Amino acid sequence: MSEITIKQAQQQVDTWVKTIGVRYFSELTNLGILMEEVGELSRLMVRKYGEQSFKESDKGKELSDEMADVLWVLICLANQTGIDLSEALQKNFDKKTLRDADRHLKNEKLK
Repeated sequence: MSEITIKQAQQQVDTWVKTIGVRYFSELTNLGILMEEVGELSRLMVRKYGEQSFKESDKGKELSDEMADVLWVLICLANQTGIDLSEALQKNFDKKTLRDADRHLKNEKLK
């Protein structure tokens, strides 16, 4: 399986939505779907890493698939709102690097 860049992922999701999915849901609908998907990811992580036991309906679900669902809808929202996620992520790295250059190194709780 070959690696996929963020830019390629945005293009592939766009192509899939316009051909197989017919069209994008509205931004608000996709926001609701994103919240649902994050909730499903959260529920699975709580059961896997927290104290809650698995429900029968959660057994067999994969954390990777739930994360991919979250990413898929986030990419849909980025495409709909004209956001280049590659560029946005790079700017976010730059912001965090500038802001946190030595903040974490000086944090006593992290030593």
